[in-house]
Amino acid sequence: MTATVFDIEKFAVHDGPGIRTTVFLKGCPLRCIWCHNPESQRREKEIFFSPEKCIGCGWCFRICPNHCHIAGETRRFDRTNCIRCGKCTEKCYAGALELVGREMTADEVLDEVLKDKVFYENSGGGLTLSGGEPMMHFEFLCELLQKAKAAGLHICIETCGYAPWEHYERILSCIDLFLYDIKATDPEKHRHFTGVTNELILENLRKIDDSGGNTILRCPLVPGVNDDDAHLLAVAALANSLKNVQEIDLEPYHPLGVGKCARLGIASRLEVNEFADEKSIEKWLSRIRSGTEVPVKKS
Repeated sequence: MTATVFDIEKFAVHDGPGIRTTVFLKGCPLRCIWCHNPESQRREKEIFFSPEKCIGCGWCFRICPNHCHIAGETRRFDRTNCIRCGKCTEKCYAGALELVGREMTADEVLDEVLKDKVFYENSGGGLTLSGGEPMMHFEFLCELLQKAKAAGLHICIETCGYAPWEHYERILSCIDLFLYDIKATDPEKHRHFTGVTNELILENLRKIDDSGGNTILRCPLVPGVNDDDAHLLAVAALANSLKNVQEIDLEPYHPLGVGKCARLGIASRLEVNEFADEKSIEKWLSRIRSGTEVPVKKS
């Protein structure tokens, strides 16, 4: 059983308690217009291309089986016939071409995570599974969770909540903390922003809560997009309705996904190139805190 992993972040301190290793899996059922990891959306491997880094060594021209790399006055990467084999990235010493994603077994992932077990034990940290959406690789996920739990790891999972309840029910005993994304509280706005409504997402959240699962609500906020008062107060009300919510984490928008889209050769759906400013963030924090006693912080 394998899954496509696109990053393993060591010493992560924003993805659950303590020092953690966060494993990012490719594949997501949502298409958020503000996605800051567009390379996580497809399950398949992909190729980043940064033409400004190209030094013209000619390796990719020679090795590409479908001649996707085109020299000339403007260096181009024609992805039309690209099979994402990754051969062009193997000796791109300048880093202009990068393969995004590699197939890993649960044992390979766990071996990498356990290298830092001493840091988890000293800080109360552990393993966090993120994406994309980890539930897209469900059988792999079950195998990894069982082995990680047997190794004594504290486990968090960051999830958008859009998966069958039966899947969440099967992994409940292995998850110490759910980092649960709340992207929009209005169902039609949720559909507009992500491609799906939020009924299943909220239903799963309530079932996790009723089953005793601990959660942190993670709320991406984009100025002028989903930061209206109605949404902020609805987040507070949602937290108030849960028995096992620990805190609300606000995730202010950053535009790094715009550049990643360009490197993937796709159009960004939200051309906002500015970070959320501190004044807006303070307003968001204050508004949600006015409606709940659940701790609220900026992630």
